[in-house]
Amino acid sequence: QVQLVESGGGLVQPGGSLRLSCAASGSIFSILAMGWYRQAPGKQRQWVATIMPTGGSTNYADSVKGRFIISRENAKNTMYLQMNTLKPEDTAVYYCNSVPTTESYWGQGTQVTVSS
Repeated sequence: QVQLVESGGGLVQPGGSLRLSCAASGSIFSILAMGWYRQAPGKQRQWVATIMPTGGSTNYADSVKGRFIISRENAKNTMYLQMNTLKPEDTAVYYCNSVPTTESYWGQGTQVTVSS
């Protein structure tokens, strides 16, 4: 069983930065491909980024490519999302989950609001 807890969200001005964290319980974190997802108000949840188990390969949605960086520390059972040059359209609740997603892994998410 894996439990995921997201943190690090908040209110930031356009152009600012935030770093999200995803803390995982359970012993299988290090063998899972993991991802970040987000859901804006009134919209469907969308995929943001993927990182493979060893961290050697990453992939990003076009909307965040060049601005966001996904990383992980398997020794700490933690994944991160460094978000730079934030835009109002990045406003959403951000979630972490496996890739592909596992229904039972969804947590509460962390709110990111980009506004002046």
